[in-house]
Amino acid sequence: MNLSPRQIVNELNKHIIGQEEAKKAVAIALRNRYRRAQLSPELREEITPKNIIMKGPTGVGKTEIARRLAKLVKAPFVKVEATKYTEVGYVGKDVEGMIRDLVECSFRLVKDEKTAEVKVKATDAAERKMLKILAETKKEERGELSKEIFEKNLLDALRKGKYDKLVVETEVDDEPKTMELVPGGAAINLGSIFGEMLPKKKKRRKIAVKDAMNLFIAEEADRLIDNDAVQEEALRRAENDGIIFIDEIDKIAGKGNTSGADVSREGVQRDILPIVEGSTVMTKYGAVKTDYMLFIAAGAFHVARVEDLIPELQGRFPVSVELASLTKEDFINILTNTEHSLTQQYAVLLAVDNIDLKFTADAIEAIAEISEEINLTSEDIGARRLHTVMEYLLEDISFNAGGGDYPLVPVEINRAYVEEHLKKITKDRDLKKYVL
Repeated sequence: MNLSPRQIVNELNKHIIGQEEAKKAVAIALRNRYRRAQLSPELREEITPKNIIMKGPTGVGKTEIARRLAKLVKAPFVKVEATKYTEVGYVGKDVEGMIRDLVECSFRLVKDEKTAEVKVKATDAAERKMLKILAETKKEERGELSKEIFEKNLLDALRKGKYDKLVVETEVDDEPKTMELVPGGAAINLGSIFGEMLPKKKKRRKIAVKDAMNLFIAEEADRLIDNDAVQEEALRRAENDGIIFIDEIDKIAGKGNTSGADVSREGVQRDILPIVEGSTVMTKYGAVKTDYMLFIAAGAFHVARVEDLIPELQGRFPVSVELASLTKEDFINILTNTEHSLTQQYAVLLAVDNIDLKFTADAIEAIAEISEEINLTSEDIGARRLHTVMEYLLEDISFNAGGGDYPLVPVEINRAYVEEHLKKITKDRDLKKYVL
């Protein structure tokens, strides 16, 4: 997608309030990728992304900015936490796993796009397959109808969803079962590892027509898609468009001690370094280079500083931006000026139980004031504070709604309602007792 940095920021503004400096930094990094792609291959090889470090408290939009940026241009994206590589005294979790996860994400993106391209053909083939099953199942209903008219009627009914819940018996692909290679470890799907090496098996199942159609469409799409081309494109996208978000990088920063946890932290930094500098990682889809992937690191940096990272790693993150704590005005904007805001989410949720929920302007202001106060006097968890405050505020309404076919009930939340239902957390100084 050919967007200017200003357009990218405008798109991010729909979901994230404030943090203009960080938005500009990621927008420029994204635009530079487009600029690089327009250059000659010789020049393109010389230009690498300018990786970014975001500093700021939790809940102010660091992860969301990176995630929305990737979603905006349909780029492969993974988030990892740096601290996971320090677990168990740092015997060493495989840091190359983040690259393999990115390639897996890239493969799914490309596969979904190719599936969408062949969906019409796959659906047509799936309908023909289902038509044979329905013709056999419903043969007693044919009567005097010709085969063509009978099958046309069946097809019309199938497309209108009249047979969605009808259970039929058919053959479907038997997916390899997941298994634990190590007791207590993660379940592994052998099919995802060995792919085409395992022979395809079929099994008979009784299944609803709607579910069977979904399986048939997926099977037919697989036959129509060139998996080699998908893998090649997936590797190309991971290399050139991939975004890796490394959270809690401040937790692996540390200087002074040469024993204990600091050795572990520096060891993690040195393991991450070649990935960020540029190396080749083997994946099940082939070798992938990390030289042109964009790395965005983030951390609160309350205790450690960016300067506490090893110099080599600092040098690989030339762009540093600071994100500010959220203010009352930010909270008001989050509640009113973002797409699918929290107030909208609660309104549509409760509308299911015929509650017409409305928030007055002074109620929004009161919620913002209380959220800011709690963040100042308790742990600063940014916008996540709104989730806990809103849950506490609407607890009675959510609990009492539902359970019958009631007419639409209008419910207005005003400042008085907010203050009444949140008075415990505004009066009691031990705020953690009420809002986590």
